[in-house]
Amino acid sequence: MIDAKRRILLKGSLAAGSVGVAVAAGLLTPRLVLADWNAAAFESKDVSAALKGLLGSDAMETNDAVVVKAPDIAENGAVVPVTVETTLSDISYIAIIASGNATPLVASFALGAAAMPFVSTRIKMGKTADVVAVVKQGDKLFSNAKNVKVTIGGCGG
Repeated sequence: MIDAKRRILLKGSLAAGSVGVAVAAGLLTPRLVLADWNAAAFESKDVSAALKGLLGSDAMETNDAVVVKAPDIAENGAVVPVTVETTLSDISYIAIIASGNATPLVASFALGAAAMPFVSTRIKMGKTADVVAVVKQGDKLFSNAKNVKVTIGGCGG
């Protein structure tokens, strides 16, 4: 029993020491680990500025190949499940916008070449509004929207 605890302590000490050496040597730094944060896009107060900051353009075409799944009525705006998928090929980005929020861009996903164009998440909505999904295919932006009625606000409401 004591021998097992000593082994766990030794393994933990060895792991912590290895991480400490890697950090001290500069091999492990936060800028290499953290994802890129596009503050300008996520702090924008309107949809157009958010899309220009994130995807370089705000010229979207509505396309039924972009499917937004969200509840018709969200009982609590703090937790609204949203799924976005598309049958379009070569998608590099999927963005989710809650048009009624103070900062409308709520999620952005950069997809690799072999990734399936499908995302599922939960978002916050302050009031009843459209949830807009924007997908980027090459230099073109395609979108679709679904109206979600929020009965209890999640963004301070």
